[in-house]
Amino acid sequence: MARLLALISLFCLATGSVAVEVKHVRMWPAPDNTRLVFDLSAPVEHTIFSLKAPNRVVIDLKSSQFSGRLPRFDYSKTRIRAIRFARRNQDELRFVIDLNDAVRPKSFILKPQGDYGHRLVIDLNHGKKQALKKSRKTYIPQQNGKRNIVIAIDAGHGGDDPGALGQRGTREKDVVLAIARRLEKLIRKEPGMTPVMIRTGDYYVGLKQRVRIARKKRADLFISIHADAFRNGKARGSSVFVLSERGASSEVASFLARSENRSDLIGGISLDDKDDLLKMVLVDMVKNSTIEDSHEIASRVLRNLKGVNHLHKSQVERAGFRVLKAPDVPSILVETAFISNPAEARKLKSSRHQQALARAILKGVRSYFHANPPPGTLLAQKPKKHIITRGETLSGIAARYRISVALLKRSNGLRSNALRIGKVLHIPVS
Repeated sequence: MARLLALISLFCLATGSVAVEVKHVRMWPAPDNTRLVFDLSAPVEHTIFSLKAPNRVVIDLKSSQFSGRLPRFDYSKTRIRAIRFARRNQDELRFVIDLNDAVRPKSFILKPQGDYGHRLVIDLNHGKKQALKKSRKTYIPQQNGKRNIVIAIDAGHGGDDPGALGQRGTREKDVVLAIARRLEKLIRKEPGMTPVMIRTGDYYVGLKQRVRIARKKRADLFISIHADAFRNGKARGSSVFVLSERGASSEVASFLARSENRSDLIGGISLDDKDDLLKMVLVDMVKNSTIEDSHEIASRVLRNLKGVNHLHKSQVERAGFRVLKAPDVPSILVETAFISNPAEARKLKSSRHQQALARAILKGVRSYFHANPPPGTLLAQKPKKHIITRGETLSGIAARYRISVALLKRSNGLRSNALRIGKVLHIPVS
């Protein structure tokens, strides 16, 4: 009997009658696309096409079955109106995506990677006109022909790629997005600076695309925020990295770079354009001045992180992270802590600790750009000076120049509101 069952199984495999099981269907909305991920028991042969009047996308899976139910997705942030499925012919499964507007669909298969098995990825890309309108809104901050310094904030991982995992389900993608959002709020309040978020929600952005977004927004600095894991659970501390054109500066640096560079395999990107990616990586036209600027910013950020968390290394580290490869944008990668360390994982979930990390990063960035403002920016304007006279107060001087008392004190290193007649105050750009 066992031999007969084995022969039947082999016959089914040979004739291709064994159905591929669709285990789950997941959705990740992003600003410029919506991603659907089909978790599969094996690779599947599929076709995808669009129809109009009404707009919809049709996906046919050959030799497939789906015995489950579709989740109750929230379509409010997508162009999807509904998703339905039905069996077509004897061995074909059809999914229909009803749309409010037309999209440009793209599909690709992902091999098993990490905790994930075979996957079919469907990207529903929005039209180009909407993307252009959104990008124009980011170029508002200009005064008297002078622009703000643009800081690109990259929260690592996202969507199908959770990043490193800590105890009790702590996910890297969640904590780094929380820290990135806090840093965005702080930078938005900073005179002369404007933040740009690489991802604003729980969705994946390819490593190459992260760099593209930063360059498209004309970023003066790219900050990638992470909280990675190491095989030794006792590893702890914060680190700041810049790009290495050669080897990594330590075993941990090499391990983390390999781990982060795998994100595209986990999060899922089409490799149709791998030639462009290889060109970007191989050309590696990173100017010496860009690397030097990156190192100086990284050093200042690292010094400020020392007051918030233990440092894994007392100096800036170097490794071949792909997200640091923009040739003309100073770029740093901040490993806030090791999420694989139980004590640090608990701290990473704390809103107070997240805020402290964001403040430390900002302090390092602020000190660099106040000392080295890019030409044509508000911070590059010659600062005004005010000589204190009898009867003046900090609040009165701040009101005169339309700045806050806190900013005036911070810019002049004042710890109290006491003023000395004749002292020269530097008035920062408001």
